[in-house]
Amino acid sequence: MSAAFAATGAAWILIPLTYGFLARVTTGPAFSPLGLLSTKVITPRLHIQHRFVAGPPKRFAQFIGLLFSATASVLWLLDLGTPARIVAAMLAGAAFLESAFAVCLGCIMFGWLIRLGVVPERVCEQCNNLNLRTTPSA
Repeated sequence: MSAAFAATGAAWILIPLTYGFLARVTTGPAFSPLGLLSTKVITPRLHIQHRFVAGPPKRFAQFIGLLFSATASVLWLLDLGTPARIVAAMLAGAAFLESAFAVCLGCIMFGWLIRLGVVPERVCEQCNNLNLRTTPSA
């Protein structure tokens, strides 16, 4: 969706994009249509081993997505279409890295914040080591 906005400038796309991140940050995928589609429909049909990441880094990454989508929305409302599209393109780039290469920039940042002591280790004992675990195939 962020790539679609970056390419077209169709501002209506920012509404479901920003809502989706807000819903995932506050409730996980429970109230996010795209989150539900991803977790309940698409992912189970991929028939690949799933790589799991602890919840706090993913929630942090979704918060960063919310910041980027909300920033693009505010920029658009301020009639700053080109900067809004650039912010959306940056978000699309991060989403591409995760979808194509399993590189979650928000998760990496979360790991750095733990190492720097900004996020206490007790928030996520597993998060210091962001080596992803795979589930054994059935």
